[in-house]
Amino acid sequence: MVGVIRRIDLRGQALSNRALVDALPRPELSVDNAAEIVAPILADVRVRGAAALRDLSERFDGTRPEYLRVPQSAIDSALRDVDPELRQALAESITRVRAVHEAQRPADFSVSVAPGAEVRQRWIPVQRVGLYVPGGLAVYPSSVIMNVVAAQSAGVPSLAVTSPPQAGSGGLPHPSILAACAMLGVDEVYAVGGAQAIGMLAFGAAGETATDGDVLCEPVNVITGPGNVYVAAAKRLVRGSVGIDSEAGPTEIAILADSSADPEFLAADLISQAEHDPNAAAVLVTDDEALVEQVEERVAARAADTPNAERVGTALGGQQSAIVLVDSIEDGLRVVDAYGAEHLELHTENAAELATRVNSAGAIFVGPYSPVSLGDYMAGSNHVLPTGGVAHYSSGLGVHSYLKAVQVIEYSDRALSEVGEKIIAFARAEHLPAHGEAIEVRLDATV
Repeated sequence: MVGVIRRIDLRGQALSNRALVDALPRPELSVDNAAEIVAPILADVRVRGAAALRDLSERFDGTRPEYLRVPQSAIDSALRDVDPELRQALAESITRVRAVHEAQRPADFSVSVAPGAEVRQRWIPVQRVGLYVPGGLAVYPSSVIMNVVAAQSAGVPSLAVTSPPQAGSGGLPHPSILAACAMLGVDEVYAVGGAQAIGMLAFGAAGETATDGDVLCEPVNVITGPGNVYVAAAKRLVRGSVGIDSEAGPTEIAILADSSADPEFLAADLISQAEHDPNAAAVLVTDDEALVEQVEERVAARAADTPNAERVGTALGGQQSAIVLVDSIEDGLRVVDAYGAEHLELHTENAAELATRVNSAGAIFVGPYSPVSLGDYMAGSNHVLPTGGVAHYSSGLGVHSYLKAVQVIEYSDRALSEVGEKIIAFARAEHLPAHGEAIEVRLDATV
């Protein structure tokens, strides 16, 4: 039976930002704690490569895959056999997500700061990326689309997708994931999941060759994609060796609602995210106690009937979930900003205006007919979003996740001579005489 979602009453309290953050719900298992568990897994993959990947798959996924790199024949077969309705849904999602992401690419620019003095900026895609697609309690062909379309729109030339092996799929990723890869033209796919997959992408995998004779998996430049807390911890630990998008761990939904909200919609949306994972977070923030009682009633009724009732109950009853009562919607806005949710729904009379004032959220869903489920599959936005408060400083996945801004500087001799003495003055002030001499030698040459 579903656990009772707890209440946190912040009414009548003037809390500092620090106290407010401390009062809000968070999961018991943090990325910091998970990192201690993940570190030896990454070290094992780095040293033993493919052998470690097989052992770890057997340990964590309950299957020892025959193929770590998925054969092309299996990818082709998955596309042939995919349910026609799912194929149509995948195609529509790809079209919408691609339309949004093609519009995200920033423009190069050139600035002439003086005659003969030009600074240009180019956006250059990284050369190889690793795209993680979860596949534990549920499978996510939608995450294939979110990762791959963003990387393709950025112009990345080399993509590797990895997803956990499934015992029911012969040690390969779920067929729906392989079908999505096929529809997007991705042929480098691995049956590896969890922290060990992040290690494979970051360090490469030696000790086994693929069917074409190459090393099993070459290291990548950037790793993106959602996962559980252990995947998020692994991404944190390899950051620096490679780039990452953000720490996209167990899902979160926060809803800011006033008396105009439909309690049936709110209950359905809280449960929709709670069914992802027992560690999923569901948070409702409101100034209306009568609405709280209605939502609690509808959550109990809906959760009892959902096929994933046990998972939902664990998530809603956990320390990471709560209903937060506030004095006003203005106070509620401060609460959701302090929380920094992965997904933030606004069910208020002035939702569109309120959305312009939110500072910290992975994605904002405005009004009663923009639920998180829409963003998960079909809105065109990306569903790989920062969790655990990372939205305070990090963005969701997009074209920018795969691009580097490179500045190109080109000055003529005359343009350099016009600022040469000023550069030398800087060099003297910073006690870096050789910097100044690098300018002086050029000024002397132009005399």
